[in-house]
Amino acid sequence: MKGFETDLVEGLWQEVDSRQDRLIELAKRLIGFPNVSPPGRNSTGAQAFVQDYLESIGCSIDRWETFPGDPNIIAVMPGTSPEQYKSLILNAHIDVAEVGDTSAWSFDPFKPFVRDGRLYGRGASDMKTALAAFMFAMKVIREKNVELKGNLILHSVTGEEAGEGITFQAAERGPSGDFAVAGDISDFKLQNGQGGVITGWITVQSPKTYHDGIRSKMIHAGGGLFAASAVEKMAKIIQGLGELERHWAVTKSYPGFAPGSNTINPAVIEGGRHAAFVADKCALWITVHFYPDENYETVAREIEEHILNVAKADPWLKENPPRFRWGGKSMLVDRGEIFPSLELEQNHPGLQMLEELHTRVVGEKPVVDMCPTVTDAGWLAKAGIPTVIYGPGELDLAHGVDESISVKDFVDYTKVILSFICRWCNTPRE
Repeated sequence: MKGFETDLVEGLWQEVDSRQDRLIELAKRLIGFPNVSPPGRNSTGAQAFVQDYLESIGCSIDRWETFPGDPNIIAVMPGTSPEQYKSLILNAHIDVAEVGDTSAWSFDPFKPFVRDGRLYGRGASDMKTALAAFMFAMKVIREKNVELKGNLILHSVTGEEAGEGITFQAAERGPSGDFAVAGDISDFKLQNGQGGVITGWITVQSPKTYHDGIRSKMIHAGGGLFAASAVEKMAKIIQGLGELERHWAVTKSYPGFAPGSNTINPAVIEGGRHAAFVADKCALWITVHFYPDENYETVAREIEEHILNVAKADPWLKENPPRFRWGGKSMLVDRGEIFPSLELEQNHPGLQMLEELHTRVVGEKPVVDMCPTVTDAGWLAKAGIPTVIYGPGELDLAHGVDESISVKDFVDYTKVILSFICRWCNTPRE
C-alpha cells in the first residue's frame, strides 16, 4: 500500500494539475446546459454529453427516462475482480435550480467563466463541478491504465431539485456498491448524516356545501344545523401541528443539529370556493423535517395520530376527520416529495479513508459534521448503501444569484476523488 501511495496517487495528482484547464473546461460544458428545475424535462442534451463522454472511455451505459425529457444515466467501469474487491458509487444530479429574474445576475448564468480564482455559473456549486470531477477522474483512470479490481459506478440523475427520488431507482437498477459518495454540496466537508424531509397534504372536507346565507344556522344557538367551515376547522389542525412541533423540540434531539431542527411547516393553505359559499374544503401543505435516526414513515404516522386525536376533541372534526396524503413522485407532478434521512457510522472505513486522503491533498483534516439540508444521499442509504455526502460546492452560494465555486477546492476535490477511487476499488472485501 505504501508503494501504491507513492507511485500511483501522487502521480495522479500531478495529472490533475497538468490537465487543470481540461477539468475546468469540462465543468464549463456541463454548466452551459440550462437544464433548470422547475420546469425540468430539459436534460436530454446535458445527459447526451455525459453519455458520450463516458462511452468514449469504455463505460457501459444504462439510460432510462422516468419523465420524458429527463433521461438518467448509470455508467459502469467494471473491475477486474468485482466479487473479491469493493465497489464504489459516485452519485450526482445534473439538474440545477431555477435562476429567477436573470436581470439580478451580473452575467449570463449559463455562460460560465473563471475570475479571481472562482468558477461562475448556475450549477457551479450545486453540483455540476462534482459531476465533472467524477467524470474527469474516470477518464484519467482509463487513460493512465490504472487497474480497478472493484466496480466503479457513476449515477448522473435528474429531478433532485424537484424531489423526484430518481437516485433510488438508480440504486434499485444496480449494480450496487459497497460505499457511495454523493457529491452534493457539503462545503468541502465530510457529512456522515442528514435529516430527512417529507411533504404532506392534510385535507378537511364537509360532506355538504352551503350558501353563505346559511352560516348563521351553523354558529348561533338554535340554528339546528350541524355543519362547519373547513377553513375554520383547519385552524385547529394548524394549532395542533404547532403543539406537536413544540413537543418534538423538547423531547427529540440529534448530535450535530441545533435543538428544534425538527420542524412542521404549514407552508401552503388552499380552501373555499367563493365568498358566497361556506368553505366546504380546505387543504394544508406541510413540510416536515426530521432527524437522521428517524424515517419518514414513522414521522408521518406520528403526525396522523396526533392530528386525529386533535380532531376527536372537536365535535364536527370527530365526525369528519381530516385525510392525509404523504410524499409524492415529484414537486412538479403531484406537489409532493420525500428525502430520506441518512446515518453513516463515524468509524466506517470509507469515511476514514476519505478523511485521510482529503488531509493529504488539502493539508488539513476535513470537518466531519451533519448536512444542514437534504440530498439524494438519503435514497442511497434507504437502498442499504453506506453513503457520505462530500462535494466541493458552497451551500451559501447554491441556488443564489451569481453562483460560483473556488477553483482550488474544485481541483483538490478531484484529486481526492481520483485517489479514493483507486484505493477503495482495490480494497479486498472482508
